[in-house]
Amino acid sequence: MLAAWISRRWNWVAIRVFDVDEQQIGRERRNDTTWRELLSSTQPLVLPAAHDALTARLVERAGFKAYQVGGFALDGSHYGFPDIDLTHFGEKSAVIRQTIGASSLPVLVDGDNGYGDVKNVTRTVRGYEAMGASAIFIEDQVSPKSCGQEGKKEVIPAEEMIGKVKAAVAACRVPGTFILIRTDARSAVGLDEAIRRGELYRDAGAHGLYIEGLESAAELEKVGKALAGTPLATTMMEGGGKLPWLSPQEIGGYGFSMILYPTTVLFRMTRAIERALADLHAGRPMSEQDAVDHATFDDIVGKEAWARIEDEFK
Repeated sequence: MLAAWISRRWNWVAIRVFDVDEQQIGRERRNDTTWRELLSSTQPLVLPAAHDALTARLVERAGFKAYQVGGFALDGSHYGFPDIDLTHFGEKSAVIRQTIGASSLPVLVDGDNGYGDVKNVTRTVRGYEAMGASAIFIEDQVSPKSCGQEGKKEVIPAEEMIGKVKAAVAACRVPGTFILIRTDARSAVGLDEAIRRGELYRDAGAHGLYIEGLESAAELEKVGKALAGTPLATTMMEGGGKLPWLSPQEIGGYGFSMILYPTTVLFRMTRAIERALADLHAGRPMSEQDAVDHATFDDIVGKEAWARIEDEFK
């Protein structure tokens, strides 16, 4: 009886804790919207990259419907590495778990090329799904892979990637998990091969297709028409990407329902840190216009909600 009472008491305490303010504390209550439901209600879906928990919280506060955790920003911010296949599931998973935990928004997680064969793809999908990823993308680059907008690209044989597609879809254990399959064939071979692979991956069961490396509105239009009827994603890499700036509405008009922005937040953050350090090095005070104050930061990280828990249960 004592054990039963303790169990009931703990459940009551847990419910009371999570009722305090789940938006401020983290994602104790997940947004139950599936990725497909999100795509049906938001066109196009603009996906800024959150490289850490604080950024994920800020994305939600800014009013976005979802976000992504991408390798380019994660590697650069946490390890000081370029996105050239230096980190894999083991290093990235801890960061991704913390990032997902800070926001209730649906999230798309970068699974790179699955970090190996179909066994590794299965582990990657199940691992990120267990952390709360709503969608996961896997790409067809040869290892060692690199950022989709940089360097010379090589892709594995389409037949091998079809096996990875099927493994990724079969690995899902949570209803609604969305498997987005990316091809880098546009940069490695050409646009027609990217479209051909998109058709093959779609027919193998991919829930959506991510066509990386597109270089013009004409290419967006061609892909959108060729792969119409399938949820499509592409990249808008500000600050040095292959695709010149187009508005989300224009990209969406070509048939793309997901637009990934891997550098927008990261590059601005990097410049802000450089400016802050330059000011500090020169002995200048912090600019109020370029910084939040203490109270605002406390609000962002949910200090008041934690204080209420302390007061109630201490």
